[in-house]
Amino acid sequence: MRIDLLEKAAKWARNGTPYARAVVVRRLPASSSRVGDMALVLADGTFEGWLGGSCTRPTVVREAQAALADGKPRLLTLTPDPEDERRSGVVVARMTCHSGGTVDIYIDPILPAPRLAVFGDSPVAHALTRIGEAMGWRVEADPAPGASASPGGFAVVCSMGENDEEGIVRALGLSPEYLGVVASAKRFAQMRETLLGQGVPASALDSIHSPAGLKIGAKTPEEIALSVAAEIIEKRQAAATARADEEPVVVAAAVDPVCGMTVTVATAKHVAEHEGRSYYFCCAGCRAKFLADPARFLEAGGAA
Repeated sequence: MRIDLLEKAAKWARNGTPYARAVVVRRLPASSSRVGDMALVLADGTFEGWLGGSCTRPTVVREAQAALADGKPRLLTLTPDPEDERRSGVVVARMTCHSGGTVDIYIDPILPAPRLAVFGDSPVAHALTRIGEAMGWRVEADPAPGASASPGGFAVVCSMGENDEEGIVRALGLSPEYLGVVASAKRFAQMRETLLGQGVPASALDSIHSPAGLKIGAKTPEEIALSVAAEIIEKRQAAATARADEEPVVVAAAVDPVCGMTVTVATAKHVAEHEGRSYYFCCAGCRAKFLADPARFLEAGGAA
């Protein structure tokens, strides 16, 4: 990997920015790519690196965006004869580079480690922080309001009677996938009434897990923290299983009627309207050729 790509990948990892890594793992001549060529792709279509001719980029970006959306890696084959390369578990697309050749590209989504926000300065909070760090989670101890820009992750209020309601409000502000409160059922009922009186929606309070943690008979702070971490893992695995059962993410694409390249509709920069239909192009040159004589390209088999 080029040093500049390593630096970008490290920066995105530190910032918690998801990206996809695309690597050429096989090539058949003629192709300008080489085995080991690499690129990094962000969810917005930003492309850094080199995988061969620019004609490969739109297809790689489309598949990288799909990988980031569903969290699943994929193997992409770009080939002049797609029907000859059909293989189970492989995404096949037409190679439109003039040089021809076949290129296999492995696309791997690199997603940030789960975030765990721990509110409180109690023994349970300290033990949960240690467990979260051992799990490889991004632990934020008592984050200040507005400190976490991105929603999601997990949050646990372990303040144990010290500003409990304030901690819950701040935790709800993170829109976490899981929010647990370490408290007895009686104490949480009191908190709930107080927060309802402060205008916190009942639906938000109903999403809270309290008493937090799996019922394993935990007594010590370390055991309680372990039960909470186990509940987080249980919820996370259940969500992952549900996503695995979903249909694969498909990013809407169109075929450039001039050159035959696949273009991602959502990020296409070159679009033209003709007889009430939209046509998408890989570059300004293809768009200009189409507008000069649309019938020529549509009669040749081009389609939006």
